Amino acid sequence: MWRYLAGAGAGALLVVAGMMLQAMRPATVAPLAAMPAASAATAEGQATADPAVPEATAKTREEKRFNRYDKDRDGSITRDEYLASRKKAYAKLDTNGDGALSFDEWAIKAETKFATADADKSGAMNATEFATTAVKRKPRAKANCRDKPAPASDNRDEES
Repeated sequence: MWRYLAGAGAGALLVVAGMMLQAMRPATVAPLAAMPAASAATAEGQATADPAVPEATAKTREEKRFNRYDKDRDGSITRDEYLASRKKAYAKLDTNGDGALSFDEWAIKAETKFATADADKSGAMNATEFATTAVKRKPRAKANCRDKPAPASDNRDEES
């Protein structure tokens, strides 16, 4: 019986401690009443230009992707528009132009990649050679956030 009472007491203490920690945490979202005057003026319709605020681009990533496929810009993607890029890739692989891909035609890209990576021409890749076959991804563009301070330079030659 005492175990149940001790467990209930410990649970109650944990709840109280959690509520105290929650109360001590700073508010992450400012209430609407605490908005700066400039933001409130903008919300009312008055135009205020702040050059420090970056603006979002008009087109989202998905809109740009859609427009790449929609060649005739009619607002819809036809089957032929959708398959156009696939047809170009297929035509590059179909080296003899017969309209059918044999295994050798399909595998030629992989064989070329292997031959290029096998620098010592041993017929096998070691770990260093294999690392060169990794797909090279384009780095994402970094966001230009003005809220973050610029990193301090660590030029020790200038101090001397």
